Amino acid sequence: MRLLLDTNIVVWMLRTPDRLSRVVEAALNDEANVLLVSSISIFEIALKRSVGKLDVGDGVLTRLEQIGCVSLPLNDRHSWRVSDLPWIHRDPFDRLIVAQALEERATLVTSDRVLSLYGCATMLN
Repeated sequence: MRLLLDTNIVVWMLRTPDRLSRVVEAALNDEANVLLVSSISIFEIALKRSVGKLDVGDGVLTRLEQIGCVSLPLNDRHSWRVSDLPWIHRDPFDRLIVAQALEERATLVTSDRVLSLYGCATMLN
């Protein structure tokens, strides 16, 4: 299964893995699953780190690679898909990640229950 990790899940993996549910933790550790991390999440983490709102330490990209995460760059199809999304959620980062999940037919792993209202496959933490 292709799992697209929402930003909060990425942060919890790096900082507080005990916040992950047993179901999510098992899915993340299942080698049959592909763990996708959006470039949007990397940007959001970097932005929050740069203004002092988030401490994830150094070497985030290396740590994600060591865990086995695969980068999912934002492309034109993802960006355009946002124009078709209803205004359920106002956060532009979340809207882009939902668009990526829909376009890539990936299961979105998140703790934000509102995101499941977009109709993409979700695994809730």
